Amino acid sequence: MGRTFALVMLACLSNVASIAQPHQLKNFDQLLFALRNGTEVRAVIYYAQCKLIVDSVETKSPEAIGGLSLSTFEYFARMSVRNPKAFVSSSQTVRISHPRYGHVLNYVKLKIYDDDTVEVTARYLSPTTYQIVMDETFYGGISSENDNKAIYLFER
Repeated sequence: MGRTFALVMLACLSNVASIAQPHQLKNFDQLLFALRNGTEVRAVIYYAQCKLIVDSVETKSPEAIGGLSLSTFEYFARMSVRNPKAFVSSSQTVRISHPRYGHVLNYVKLKIYDDDTVEVTARYLSPTTYQIVMDETFYGGISSENDNKAIYLFER
């Protein structure tokens, strides 16, 4: 009886461990399916692997990593708002202390398109006037694992 109980407990614990592990979403269709089913989704952005545009000029991307929960999102089907590609949009704003700008509102928006491309808008805003003090746009793609694309999506 002790051996059977131990085997059952081991099987249960391994199932719990596998449930707790995040699962990578490798394309737009998987992302949309997860969001439609109420699954928690997070994005991890490897900025150095993105193309960075600042003031209409391509610039070297910083060696930085960011994360964003897609707990609040909107989905727009093709041509629903005159958009040629369907997309999911999610954004978040948090107050941070920046060494150069002081306290700012850090606004990040992801726009994930049905062709697996991603646009990341990063802005710092003055917390009193909402004036934009830094504005960057990064372009990347949804990673399907070892493809050197910048945006990794995970569901839990």
